[in-house]
Amino acid sequence: MTYTPAPTRYQRIPYRRVGRSGLLLPALSLGLWHNFGDATPVDTQRALLRTAFDLGITHFDLANNYGPPYGSAESNFGRLLREDFAAYRDELIISTKAGWDMWPGPYGQGGSSRKYLISSLDQSLARLGLDYVDIFYSHRFDADTPLEETAIALADIVRQGKALYVGISSYSAGKTREIAALLRELKVPLLIHQPAYNLFNRWIEQDLLDATGELGAGVIVFTALAQGLLSDKYLNGIPQDARVNRPGGASLRPEHLSEANLQRARALSEIARRRGQSLAQLALAWTLRDPRVSSALIGASRPEQIVENVAALDNLAFSAEELAEIDQHAVEGGINLWEKPSTDWQD
Repeated sequence: MTYTPAPTRYQRIPYRRVGRSGLLLPALSLGLWHNFGDATPVDTQRALLRTAFDLGITHFDLANNYGPPYGSAESNFGRLLREDFAAYRDELIISTKAGWDMWPGPYGQGGSSRKYLISSLDQSLARLGLDYVDIFYSHRFDADTPLEETAIALADIVRQGKALYVGISSYSAGKTREIAALLRELKVPLLIHQPAYNLFNRWIEQDLLDATGELGAGVIVFTALAQGLLSDKYLNGIPQDARVNRPGGASLRPEHLSEANLQRARALSEIARRRGQSLAQLALAWTLRDPRVSSALIGASRPEQIVENVAALDNLAFSAEELAEIDQHAVEGGINLWEKPSTDWQD
């Protein structure tokens, strides 16, 4: 059946400006890190994308190695883009990234070299069936590649028309300032930074938000729900269908579900209940409390989860008392898998 989007799709979600750019993003964006590989039925993927767009989520975020297997999320999204969303391409923001391992041999093992970034984007565009993406990211800082090389590659990608904007992910505040300066010299502004951020991983509050604010770059956070830890799913144990038990779910590790983290999640859930929200809704609203955050990425395995997450936008205000109480439980939970590139070092 031909898909016709909901005519009310732009009445539900607020759109936020990305730094000092002319671009707006929905307050919530859909990440395709999980549940868009070949292990997920295409009809489920279609339902997720349609539900998101019907609610006003116009931004779909990918990376070259999303799956499993690597590349399959882009291929599957490309198919659904052709079948359902081709007529609405100009209503969409589509992003992809390159930085982690992707193909065999020395040139496909990740990093931010010119060879890897440009080759990877060419492959991504082929899988997506697109001439360009709206945003292309250097997915991680690469200490083995001169930052100037990375900046020149990103600038050339924009000049070649393969991306409208460029961003970075998991860069420290210092390296963010450095690459922004290099890009500025090349007349290609740094649009956006995509860091991990949630109630149990607050590293961007130290200095990254200050850096992006000074630079006029936006921020779109990922793992706002700590891969499900900040939802009702794990409050009473690990369910059989949990991500940790599914293909491609190894990024959520058993140690992340420590009793200390679960106790904090239960306490936060009680605060959410008093606000008339679920724990997930509280967690999303909390990441959006700072106006420097342009959008928060959500993931979903069922359309109902997207509907619940969008309802978080109905209550984005926090009292000083609520924030103080949240701070008692929103402490480092040992869940930052991206600490290494964001602190400028790697093996």
